[in-house]
Amino acid sequence: MNLAPIILFVYNRPWHTEQTLRALMANDLASESELYIYADGPKSDASEEQLQKIHEVRQLIRQEQWCGKVHIVESEKNKGLADSIIGGVTEIVNRYGKIIVLEDDIVPTMGFLRYMNDALEMYRDDEQVMQVSGYIYPYAKVPKTPTTYFLRILACWGWGTWKRAWDYYEHDIDIHLSHFNTPILQKKFDVEGHMKNYCQLLYNKEGVYYTWAVRWYASWVYAGGFSLFPSQSLVYNAGFDDSGEHCGASQVNYNQTVINALSIYKISMVENRCVRHDIDRAFKRMYGPKNFHQYVGRIAMKLGIYDFLRKIWDLVKK
Repeated sequence: MNLAPIILFVYNRPWHTEQTLRALMANDLASESELYIYADGPKSDASEEQLQKIHEVRQLIRQEQWCGKVHIVESEKNKGLADSIIGGVTEIVNRYGKIIVLEDDIVPTMGFLRYMNDALEMYRDDEQVMQVSGYIYPYAKVPKTPTTYFLRILACWGWGTWKRAWDYYEHDIDIHLSHFNTPILQKKFDVEGHMKNYCQLLYNKEGVYYTWAVRWYASWVYAGGFSLFPSQSLVYNAGFDDSGEHCGASQVNYNQTVINALSIYKISMVENRCVRHDIDRAFKRMYGPKNFHQYVGRIAMKLGIYDFLRKIWDLVKK
């Protein structure tokens, strides 16, 4: 099998980076794989402590021969996570035709690489399959057979794709907003209304966030794509400790018991509606509006009038 290259994005978290690299090194296909490590640079106002952590990460990534071949790409300036991932994925997937993507806090189990490579090979010519995920949301009551499922949902903790799918990537938020311009389409984009994907588009439009994953999801789901999910996760997110850019300390358990290996076989390209609804119901319990004010705020955000109402409210309070 022609193995997919792995791309790992690191920055200033030496402990997390080491957990991910050592777990990756323990994979049974690691010695045959090619790894690209993209190390982001310091911000212009970086403190001495932050500079030291960046230095420690750059020393760490050179300590071992983590995979069969290792390439290190260091940025002198800070690009930020979104631009790092967009640029790095585009460069490598265009060169090799397929790719496996990890971030510095996504710890893979021993069978992660084999599962990802098997799936990327199995579905390489299925145009509607846009992504392979190594993670499944723990809220889904997924039976262990079959071993994989198709969903029109995004998960970006340990994933892979092909150039043919990444070619759909669209960065322009206005284009995405024009695609999901009715309440029905917005609800489907939010799975069944509770995953807050549409709000993420609005936050990106307003400059509150600058993220890549919601753009990628909007790109392939609008194109009619599917993501392949495992029945049990082959990755673990170690970043819910307030050390990451978008994953702060959380009381919500997004992880579940992971497995070391997963054999797969080709399945029909039909979305598993039961799993989809299980995931949506769990997000409703966690993130649904808890009171009238939150409900109004959510509606205002979707209508694009949230900032206007906030300004009026601020004037009233004065």
